[in-house]
Amino acid sequence: MAKMWAGRFKKEVNSKVNDFNSSISFDKAMYKVDILGSIAHATMLGKQEIISKEEADLIVSGLNDILSDLDSGELEFDLNAEDIHMFIEEELTKRLGVTGKRLHTARSRNDQVALDIRMYLREEIDEIIDLVKQLCNTICNIAQENMYTVMPGYTHLQRAQPITFAHHIMAYAQMFVRDIDRLKDCYKRTNKMPLGSGALASTTYNIDRQLVCDLLGFDEVTQNSLDGVSDRDFCMELANDIAILMVHLSRFSEEIIMWCSWEFKFIELDDAYSTGSSIMPQKKNPDIAELVRGKSARAISNLNNLLCMMKGLPLAYNKDMQEDKEAIFDSVNTIKMCLENFIPMLETMTILKDNMKNASAKGFINATDCADYLVKKGLAFRDAYKITGQLVSYCIDNDKTLETLTLNEYKQYSEVFEEDVFDSIALITCVMERNVVGGPSPKQVKSQIENVKKTIE
Repeated sequence: MAKMWAGRFKKEVNSKVNDFNSSISFDKAMYKVDILGSIAHATMLGKQEIISKEEADLIVSGLNDILSDLDSGELEFDLNAEDIHMFIEEELTKRLGVTGKRLHTARSRNDQVALDIRMYLREEIDEIIDLVKQLCNTICNIAQENMYTVMPGYTHLQRAQPITFAHHIMAYAQMFVRDIDRLKDCYKRTNKMPLGSGALASTTYNIDRQLVCDLLGFDEVTQNSLDGVSDRDFCMELANDIAILMVHLSRFSEEIIMWCSWEFKFIELDDAYSTGSSIMPQKKNPDIAELVRGKSARAISNLNNLLCMMKGLPLAYNKDMQEDKEAIFDSVNTIKMCLENFIPMLETMTILKDNMKNASAKGFINATDCADYLVKKGLAFRDAYKITGQLVSYCIDNDKTLETLTLNEYKQYSEVFEEDVFDSIALITCVMERNVVGGPSPKQVKSQIENVKKTIE
């Protein structure tokens, strides 16, 4: 099949070059937005009398028919076509003849491609935001049910201080709220209309860019035709936002993987979201969490691919930029697939509260509270710190905990200790007393939940 741009050439393109040059295998995903963009363009051409109103109406009708036929499967993609844009234009020309050829008046594939990817990605951004909101709601619901579920908080993977499971997972809610904010910000820069930039220098036709902008629901038109066709900042920005979101999911997955191991046994994943071993019948593997953790590497790599692809390109459009789609489409598909599986895995997991409580009773995670008790009795913190460290050492040597020491044993290290020390170092007290904004007390966690829900609503 002769290419629409073949007038300048005396030879057919080599078949291997044609395969190398083709992008329809992946850019066919944009067929709907390509057609919608073309409908808006044709409508504008008719209104501006660049083509006749009758021809514009025929083109719009023909494009709607093609959209319907592609949606229903009656029309199949021709994978020999150069790209989705040429496939649709060629199909329209088959159906309408010369009238179909008028669609491309006052338009280049460069600004057409730029329009399509912006339209496609803004829809995907909305879908990702909706999924992250679902995830935040799931976390908030779990937190509400575990306001008093005491567990060890960790630093360096060592038991550190008592918190609640609600407080722990609400930390992830904060990460995901920031992810939503980043995605919304990216949407603003994506939602600018480049059509009318032409190949690089706009057009001599009397087009109405604002009309197309309004018809397609963009916030504004791009302000420089060179930048309009060569800007892929929004792709890199979205890839970055997805990479950060995937890192957050990966960190959460790592904890889930640890928590459901026999060494922790803080949670149990539902059978529907676990797998078994081909040889070890006792195994119940957290494959979804592991895959999410592994797929974060794809998102990070895609960001790197886009940055490297763009870093050396002069203005304006270059064919290198065809490489933007596979990378950003893969990131979009990856994050959506991960969220669609991660959310129900989280919803259906069982929280083993007693195991968390038992783990909290070990590791001297109330040692800081013991030191704080002494400070409140008048000791300097460094002195209190030293005394508590000596108490912990004594407990280790004698197989005891701070809770099981007698008052006489406490007084061997400081006469300041009184009977009320036992209330002060009780794990639930340690949690309840941490009542500052952002702390793990139920009152503060409830406030965190309310704030997150308010933000995502």
